[in-house]
Amino acid sequence: MTTYNELAGLRVNYLGSDPTLNTGNEGQVWYNSTSGTLKSLVQIKAWSAGSNMATARRSLAGAGSQTSSLAFGGTSPPPASSSVATEEYSGYTWSAGGNLNTSRYAIGGCGTQTAGLGFGGYRGPPANAQTNSTEEYDGSAWTAGGNLNTTRSEIAGAGIQTAGLAVGGYSTTESNATEEYDGSAWAAGGNLPAGRSGMAAVGTQNASLAFGGNTPPSYNITITYNGTSWTAVPAVLNTGRYNLGGAGTQTSALAFGGDTGASSAATEQYDGTSWNTVPSMSTARRYFASAGTTAQTGLAAGGLGPAAPASAATEEFNSTIFSPATGAWASGGNMNTGRSSLGGTGNGTQNAALAFGGSTGTITGATESYNGTSWTSATSLGTARYQLGGLGTQTAALAFGGATLPGPLTAATEKYNGTSWTASGNMSVPKQFTPGGTGTQTAGICFGGATPPGFTILTLTETFNGSTWTTVNSLNTARYSLTGAGTQTAALAFSGDPSATESWNGTSWTTVNNFNTPRQGSAGCGTQTAAIGAGGYTGGVKTNTETWDGTNWSSAPVLSTARYVLAGSGTINSAVVFGGFSTANTAATEEWSGPQTTATASTLTTS
Repeated sequence: MTTYNELAGLRVNYLGSDPTLNTGNEGQVWYNSTSGTLKSLVQIKAWSAGSNMATARRSLAGAGSQTSSLAFGGTSPPPASSSVATEEYSGYTWSAGGNLNTSRYAIGGCGTQTAGLGFGGYRGPPANAQTNSTEEYDGSAWTAGGNLNTTRSEIAGAGIQTAGLAVGGYSTTESNATEEYDGSAWAAGGNLPAGRSGMAAVGTQNASLAFGGNTPPSYNITITYNGTSWTAVPAVLNTGRYNLGGAGTQTSALAFGGDTGASSAATEQYDGTSWNTVPSMSTARRYFASAGTTAQTGLAAGGLGPAAPASAATEEFNSTIFSPATGAWASGGNMNTGRSSLGGTGNGTQNAALAFGGSTGTITGATESYNGTSWTSATSLGTARYQLGGLGTQTAALAFGGATLPGPLTAATEKYNGTSWTASGNMSVPKQFTPGGTGTQTAGICFGGATPPGFTILTLTETFNGSTWTTVNSLNTARYSLTGAGTQTAALAFSGDPSATESWNGTSWTTVNNFNTPRQGSAGCGTQTAAIGAGGYTGGVKTNTETWDGTNWSSAPVLSTARYVLAGSGTINSAVVFGGFSTANTAATEEWSGPQTTATASTLTTS
């Protein structure tokens, strides 16, 4: 038997509490003597698909953060034409914003979603004339700002609307100009060491980082700005390129995509000293909009890829750290009936879950019980339906709402006693698209969903006393395809379209921190202060798992099977998820073992 000390040359630290989880202790192994848990720390870095923009285009600009960003301008060939379009990203979907006053492409940008800045670029065609005009965005409309002193395109932007930076670009040749914006006018700043276009820049007006750019053959240069002058740093990009994207700050940045003579997917992180290669983008591209305020959360939208003259695709980069000892998924026994949009007993346990209803391609009322190893068919629902809500336990479950296609939506409620279903009091309105629910059969709560006419998305909240539903105070955010955790008097509503998290105190809802990766159709279970959300959809089917500590969501090990509109049961320490839709309806079951696994030794050994 080899000890960890012999294997790695290090002793396992014996600690009373976990160290600060950051990249400085990535790879550490330690024993938490308070919880009796053996832990280690790893970092996961990956790109995932977001929702497509409404308008495919390239040579556009971006601003803001990954979950609150702005994309504007660009061109949508063929035939080539400059665009006034502005779109806003919530971290979940794109929506139309106010149009630019001056259509343009190869535009520079910086700022936030509600205080953006756009400057320079090309008008046309047919003229393809450069412009020095600047526009300011207030979250709904663009208004004219002070003109650039040097007319140019392919400009890098950094900073905010009232303290912006325009770096380099192309005028009649590559420009070395730097200009600083004070909210009304541009003034000359320190010139670049050499003219360069198609750079990326991040940070603030007085502490920025610029990298890449078209000054052959120096496509990989990195330089810093202190508000007065630029200084080259020893670190250079591993993949030299121009027309790339950037996110982060002067000392912690992300570089992605760009042009190496062809579109690139290369991604690198800067730690203030060196650039390190990390997983590449899913789609190589250049001339795209980029956003992101940290090196751990980047966004790329649109651009020119290998297959089309302009793209609407969005990708999100996330770099998260966690201790694998805080949880892991393992395969469980498959359901007998693969299905999606089903109901489940969120307040059941991992070894005593119930699945009911859903879609197999046709609407089903099939019910199955899980014993921790296998599923057993039970008495079907009285009303076959999908997109329904569910709550309770394996022997005291509640099914409510849903669609009974080809018939109408239903307000029907059924109670399960461990053997059979019986009809109970109807909800106040028919609901579908998975209204969220949690609690018990005699003290349940239901929230959100959608109902006719006109597919009205609901804030409606109702409580159940074992026989009748009562309307109580509404959610703050109307949504459907959501889930819940907790009790009738201490509930958590999360996931959904749009994605949001709200906490219920028995009287009213309070909006709290959302998923790190906003999504709809997740499975959820647990309590108001210790919940787990798994799977979902946002621009693509997700494997994401996040755990809730009463204040924040934290990324956790991902599902083996990407899926959404699935169901779950259990606690943050011991849960099970089942069913859902991936590329087809699935019967897959996965079991979660959470953070409280007891360790009995303080020395890690490996055979």
